[in-house]
Amino acid sequence: MAIAWREQLSVGNNIIDEDHKYLIDIINRIEACLSRKDKNALKDELQRLHDYSLLHFDREEKIATAVGYEQTPGLQQSHQSLMDRLATMRVAFLNSEKTWSPQLTQEFADFLRNWLIDHVIKEDLLMKPALTKYSPTFAPR
Repeated sequence: MAIAWREQLSVGNNIIDEDHKYLIDIINRIEACLSRKDKNALKDELQRLHDYSLLHFDREEKIATAVGYEQTPGLQQSHQSLMDRLATMRVAFLNSEKTWSPQLTQEFADFLRNWLIDHVIKEDLLMKPALTKYSPTFAPR
């Protein structure tokens, strides 16, 4: 089942929210690749997830710093940990047997969902009080 954006996931900054929406879209496309057992498309989407995550995390950290979010160092550490976990899971999954078992496919899909949603809910939403002091269109220079 595809992940759907909900307003409860909004951190109050349009840039971060749009990034999160796009990351959700990528994860939904990855799940579709898993369902079709399309390894080539999966590789492409996982690369897209990796590349966009790096871009998003950089933007998010810059915004957090600019608004004076006190937990920015922890956010940076969390982002690195997430990227490390994604890299490990990505390699393990792509190097697994040619036909993926339903269990392995579900575990990987669950990992990706939790990777994003848990991060947004447990960490990014903590920035909301600092972000709402600024315009939703705030972007650091």
